[in-house]
Amino acid sequence: MQKYEEIYSHAFGKNDIRGIYEDDITEILFQNTAIGFVNWLERKSGIRPENMRITVAMDARLHSPALKNSLINGLTSCGVSVIDLGLVPSPLGYYSEFALENISSAMIITASHNPSEYNGLKMTFNKMTLDEKQIAEVKDETFKIFCETPVEGNSVLVSHYDIVPDYIKDMVSRFGRIGEGVKVVTDCANATGGVVAPQLYRQLGCDVVELYTEPDGRFPNHHPNPSVEATLNDLKAKVLEVGADIGIAFDGDSDRIGVVTPEGKALTGDKLLLIYAQDMIKKIKCENGSIVPCIVSEVKCSQVLFDTINKIGGRSIMCKTGHGYIKSEMKASGALLAGEMSGHTFFKDSYYGYDDAVYAGCRIIEIIAENKKLNPDFKIQSMLTPFDEVCTSDEVRYPCPNNLKKAVLAEFKEIVANNPNLFGDEIKDIVTLDGMRVVFDGGFALIRQSNTEPVFTLRFEGKTPELCAQYQNSMISTLDGCVERQKALLA
Repeated sequence: MQKYEEIYSHAFGKNDIRGIYEDDITEILFQNTAIGFVNWLERKSGIRPENMRITVAMDARLHSPALKNSLINGLTSCGVSVIDLGLVPSPLGYYSEFALENISSAMIITASHNPSEYNGLKMTFNKMTLDEKQIAEVKDETFKIFCETPVEGNSVLVSHYDIVPDYIKDMVSRFGRIGEGVKVVTDCANATGGVVAPQLYRQLGCDVVELYTEPDGRFPNHHPNPSVEATLNDLKAKVLEVGADIGIAFDGDSDRIGVVTPEGKALTGDKLLLIYAQDMIKKIKCENGSIVPCIVSEVKCSQVLFDTINKIGGRSIMCKTGHGYIKSEMKASGALLAGEMSGHTFFKDSYYGYDDAVYAGCRIIEIIAENKKLNPDFKIQSMLTPFDEVCTSDEVRYPCPNNLKKAVLAEFKEIVANNPNLFGDEIKDIVTLDGMRVVFDGGFALIRQSNTEPVFTLRFEGKTPELCAQYQNSMISTLDGCVERQKALLA
């Protein structure tokens, strides 16, 4: 099995399986992963394969149907009953575990926000996506049984189910006609959001203007990644053109949301999370003033987010970047809300706790509608005034060879510890849970290692543009020296 492990092993990542189709991702890999997963699931759950019911969903990529067929063949060859959900958002795959009876797992064929040549697989256990350790265990099981020969599935064990009407009915029961008086532009990026979001928002009462609704796995209009601001240009223009209250964009599998304000401005993930947090905390405090709701986010987010949550009666928790870490922290802390800069948002106050961009869109529509009833001139930007007090940099990608990253970061941490005036401002705190975040009064300087590329990712925030630039220049000049010294040591 070593041959196959060398070919496919690196496709098994921290949160899912992912890679380029026909290189890292193939039909034979999916067939074997299905069998390996069933073996792993039996060992973990004690359920025999013939008693398992697994839902399978896919995104819009052109190769997803072929991969789905191989996955289903692998599952049914083990005796597993499969419910084929077809082309739907990943969150509807997760939703199937709550909406349908006796579901053992959901398996979703998607490469999320990656370009069209990529594909991948997400898997769940106990109604949560697999974490890094579990994925490694599934990988081990897969390579134990890996076989190049296609297996014969059992079509008798496959049923088809359209879960979209169930999901829409559920959302309408939760939100009613909350969207009346709200104009929304949706940009589904020719991905999975188009099969549910526009029709749902109309049923909530919204006036909906659509962009790129029809699924097309070539993604002909733009890359399906709303955290890259350039992909929102058409949405921004349409929001301004039609005078919309909000623009909502989705990534390739609709678990990440992008939001554009009526002024045509894109909101970063931390700003969006603060909007949700303010609304949630206010409602919870009205019901029971003694409750302190917990909200989780990542080290890349603005200090404004954490400070404001604490100030208005919540409790903020900072954790490592990555939705696997966020989900684990949510579970450990009992948090009711969490989010990332990338647009993953997790609601546990009145939802299931997984990342669902279509549901997140319902929540932002609800916030706008409720505030417009009190003030017809309400704009979502009015909930973000705390951010007016700081300047935040774009993410800076600082090149560093992978083999030097660990030593460079260790040297940089030592320099900061021994030079309290390095940044020209008093250091209030140093957070090392994910790289290093140096905290100042009203700002920070962050350095993290990229897991996939030979770079450090840097981010800076200060009370003024000058302070922000000062922190950035200090960190980069110090890193330049660290890299040169580490290179010399290896020469």
